[in-house]
Amino acid sequence: MTTTSEQMAWQLREAGIVAIVRGDFGPDKLLPIVEALLSGGVRAIEVTLNTSDALGGIAAARHHAPSDVYIGAGTVRSAADVDRAVAAGAQYLIAPCLDLASLARAREHGVLMMPGVYTPTEAQTAYIAGCRTVKLFPADFGGPAYLKALRAPLDDIDFVPTGGVNVETIAAFRRAGAVAVGVGSALVSANATLEELSARAAALRKAWDAAA
Repeated sequence: MTTTSEQMAWQLREAGIVAIVRGDFGPDKLLPIVEALLSGGVRAIEVTLNTSDALGGIAAARHHAPSDVYIGAGTVRSAADVDRAVAAGAQYLIAPCLDLASLARAREHGVLMMPGVYTPTEAQTAYIAGCRTVKLFPADFGGPAYLKALRAPLDDIDFVPTGGVNVETIAAFRRAGAVAVGVGSALVSANATLEELSARAAALRKAWDAAA
């Protein structure tokens, strides 16, 4: 039987691009951003917990966004963060690091958590802890070539590169084996208009799809 967390992992792979919202984006700013990203073809949004009123934003997005938009919490670094994010309605959790206590708490909630890993040892540790899908961070240090090297021996682990992913690099990451990517400031930035956000999302979507 497919679990809820396994189903969400599949949905994120189908979505392909996870937009990372970090900074001064309260609920009033977040909802228009979600709409702009959706219009550009991006359906997965990660609201980091160090974003202004992140929990309120997650709750508001879950309430107002269409059912095919996936709202998650990022920068989840402790079991307490897991509890807070799940209570706010986060459908999945993403971390910059590997914290086994957080993974255990996420399993208790039945919620997908993608820990941040960089080395083969970290990836294997996460896999043994029950995580088939992990965040490769910071992905820009090794780039697509490093991802390809990791996947040679670890081909039963799904990697989601984050850090340095933009419209110029997204295709190379997919060709190297990424099942999805996380995109931060190259997509969502404080000085961008909603029209620019939508255009950025559409360009990323086009580049990702073309690399399939």
